[in-house]
Amino acid sequence: MGQGRQERVATSLAGAVSEEISASLAPVDAELERHYPGDPGTRQPVHTVYVPGDAFAADTIRSWGERALAALDEHAPDAASLAAVLGLSDDLAEPVHDRVRAKLEREPIEDLRVDFEDGYGPRPDAEEDEAAARAARLIAEAHEKGTAAPYMGIRMKCMEAPVRDRGIRTLDIFLTGLMEAGGLPDGLVLTLPKVTYAEQVTAMVRLLEEFEKARGLAPGRIGFEIQIETSQAVLAADGTATVARMIRAAEGRATGLHYGTFDYSACLGVSAAHQASDHPAADHAKAIMQVAAAGTGVRVSDGSTNVLPVGPSEKVHDAWRLHYGLVRRALTRAYYQGWDMHPGHLPTRYAAVFAFYREGFEQAAARLARYAGRVGGDVMDEPATAKALSGYLLRGLDCGALDMTEVAGATGLTRADLERFAAPRRGDLTASAK
Repeated sequence: MGQGRQERVATSLAGAVSEEISASLAPVDAELERHYPGDPGTRQPVHTVYVPGDAFAADTIRSWGERALAALDEHAPDAASLAAVLGLSDDLAEPVHDRVRAKLEREPIEDLRVDFEDGYGPRPDAEEDEAAARAARLIAEAHEKGTAAPYMGIRMKCMEAPVRDRGIRTLDIFLTGLMEAGGLPDGLVLTLPKVTYAEQVTAMVRLLEEFEKARGLAPGRIGFEIQIETSQAVLAADGTATVARMIRAAEGRATGLHYGTFDYSACLGVSAAHQASDHPAADHAKAIMQVAAAGTGVRVSDGSTNVLPVGPSEKVHDAWRLHYGLVRRALTRAYYQGWDMHPGHLPTRYAAVFAFYREGFEQAAARLARYAGRVGGDVMDEPATAKALSGYLLRGLDCGALDMTEVAGATGLTRADLERFAAPRRGDLTASAK
């Protein structure tokens, strides 16, 4: 009754009230836009592979893929054997195994960092100079030949006094080498390790500003990751989150926060036998990193395991189960990236990632299709959930776990549709999903 009745609309506030409130909140609006722009919407690699500066070569990516395939062929040559090792369900065994093989043949490494820090150590200056120049040349050549990983760069030495000058020089040589070879490539990533104070991040920003000026680059062209490896990087002496200050100090250049499993664990006094990415101390650090980074466009990466899948099949299988479990655990906690230290980690990295996206695909696709079509179901989803569902599908597409054909068939949506749901305007997340 009364559904067709025209309601009388009345208000009590003068129009000037809304204008005054908007004016008073203008600085906050600007602050939100500047510091919380949301996810950049670009692909996030599922892992980072670290290769010492002296070991990096033109065939590193292909070699890692071949070694990973050899390990798969030796220790889990078919879908059934891989499923038995990792506990995959029957419906996942074949597609996961096939996609892992295809991935190792096509794109074994998504993100590669030539390491001039712990994995390289102190060397004579002339030796590190040459290695930095070689890294620049090889990465430039890989991009020219189309053999580069989607993301590549270096991890320099940190901003602490004993190695600061050496780190700055290595970065200068590397970036200059890329410029001389034709310019900075897409997918360039730099990692600043062992950051303890926000002032060290500020120093990195000033350094990159000077390089951009010297080479005529657009301001802000070069970003970098911040590696969290000390307790002081997580909580300051006054109890505030140092990592939040670091993101602010990066002035929009920070692209990621990488958790350093072993340095951080050792800093807290965790014994070597218990230094792992699933230790409670690790969970605490990453939770703070995750909250500090939320909405800023800075992505969080998990650490690594140092248990290598080498030796007889029994030992390899044990290491694979450990690695697979850690990766799956990280994914459920929304840490979509981690480190891989050995070619033998690649099969279980991709098996874990592919299983994660494939086993949840049908439900996620159905929920998003219902939301997009405004069709009711047994779950009442809102814009924020649609954002999560579309983000899940996009991540699955980017890494190769899913194909656009099957996603479009299950959702009726294009990739552009998914991207629109994954990056709603700020006000849309508070709007009703009716």
